Amino acid sequence: MRRFNEAQEICRQILAREPAHVQSLNLLGLMAQASGDHRAAAKMFAKAIASDEVNAACHYNAGNANLALGNRAKASAHFSKALALGMDAKAVSFILQSPTVTAYVGRIAGQWPLPVPSAELFGSEGIAPLAGDLFLRSAMEATTLASMQLEVLLGYARTELLRLASNKSDVDDDIVAFACALARQCFINEYVNGQAAVESEAAGALRDRLLQDLASGATITPLTLAVVAAYFPLHALPAADVLLRRDWPASIAGLLRVQLREPREEMEERSAIPTLTPIRNDVSVEVMRQYEENPYPRWTVNPLTAFTADRARGRTVATAEQRAERDILIAGCGTGSHAIQIAQVYPNARLLAVDISMTSLAYARRKTRELGLRNIEYAQADILELGAIDRTFDSIESVGVLHHLAEPMAGWRVLVSLLRPGGTMRIGLYSDPARRVIVEARARISARGYRATADDIRRCRQDIFREADQWKPLIGAKDFYSMSGCRDLLFNVMEHRLTIPEIAAFLSEHGLTFQGFEPFDDPAVLDQFRKQFPGTADETNLDQWHRFEVAHPETFWDMYVFTAGKKAQ
Repeated sequence: MRRFNEAQEICRQILAREPAHVQSLNLLGLMAQASGDHRAAAKMFAKAIASDEVNAACHYNAGNANLALGNRAKASAHFSKALALGMDAKAVSFILQSPTVTAYVGRIAGQWPLPVPSAELFGSEGIAPLAGDLFLRSAMEATTLASMQLEVLLGYARTELLRLASNKSDVDDDIVAFACALARQCFINEYVNGQAAVESEAAGALRDRLLQDLASGATITPLTLAVVAAYFPLHALPAADVLLRRDWPASIAGLLRVQLREPREEMEERSAIPTLTPIRNDVSVEVMRQYEENPYPRWTVNPLTAFTADRARGRTVATAEQRAERDILIAGCGTGSHAIQIAQVYPNARLLAVDISMTSLAYARRKTRELGLRNIEYAQADILELGAIDRTFDSIESVGVLHHLAEPMAGWRVLVSLLRPGGTMRIGLYSDPARRVIVEARARISARGYRATADDIRRCRQDIFREADQWKPLIGAKDFYSMSGCRDLLFNVMEHRLTIPEIAAFLSEHGLTFQGFEPFDDPAVLDQFRKQFPGTADETNLDQWHRFEVAHPETFWDMYVFTAGKKAQ
């Protein structure tokens, strides 16, 4: 209501009783910021962070205050911290609120899908205003920006940077830092952005010039290196290791760490990963090839920041179950995000995390080592063959995996055989009713002859963008905005979709008790469920859930994720 005087008085009264009250300190900072007193705002946010150093919102607000004061290094540090603490999920919405970004997006929207001349889009200032957006730069370095509007805008920015680098233009440090951040974003999304033929030719020519300069020992400008890295991964370039022996500004050093040092570390990790089972099923071999080429997902931010932040604050105390020593199997761990979440929740557990893709496992091992976790054992294995490992587990997790097997139920039976009596399993399976749009998209892809190659995936995505109204669920899916995610979503070599009655039949056949679906992101789902069955609603009743899904087929758009228990003997 902008009744600042009253609000400030209330905050001061609270702080008189509780000097470290974070919400009051943060509100006082926001009010000082709104009135233009950025110095006072920065002080308040600093006090709030001193009381709660893992508060993402306070770090974001501190970043804005320091940016207004011209303290750009401090602002970037706070923005990066906010993103690392979980604000990555909201990054797109914050970026799209920027007046600079809004202006560019508006100019593009007026002519989309026709191209906008670069001079008309960026004007006489060029991309300097966009390059100066520190939160945008931090977000590009930290997470996939899942937005059609931002992807199109950043595509124009990349083309403009290519023009500057090709012309050997002199640019300031902000432009170089922006180019590095964009190159890191392109690496995260695995170069999924579309590009015209003339742009591809120019990028190839710039790469060839870079390779010649590398071979001859000639000077390479930071902009040239950053722009090449926005089109091609540096670790794939011949003799790229020579780059590590040169002195570079900090932004380039960060780019080299992500695109060169870390991939080299992952290659070294492969030799330490054992193979537990053969991989001989024809479908399993094809699935393995897919995820070797496109490990999924290429995540960057700690996947359990909210939980670990609350534990750091002392707001949550581990339960007896979470403190217990237990054996947990992660069947299909991918690049490790899932296994790392479980390892943080159950610090005394012994985890075996298996996957069919050695490339994914190497990524998982590197991220696990970075986080200092020591209770995860990684191994290559096919779920269909796991019955031969002669081990059992207190709990088993397999989310988003079984539906890519040649026979999902056969793989699920193997997992049931490995579960100890009294144990629980958490399973995630695709819903047939919810994925009608995916079925339509896959049929269209087949009819148009798109293959699961990088070029075809890019072309397919651009066609979907042009028909955005027809494909809103796809364009709203985060997986659509990376090469591995889009391949997993639309080009997977094997996808089965199940129904709730099929799940119920399997649980009944194997003596498993359904314990409920995972909490929904939208609380309205449960409200609707209870209204459909007034007075008798039972969240563990699969027949009721089936009837609900018939009425609301989009309910399980991501997948069915549920827990089932095995009877104790």
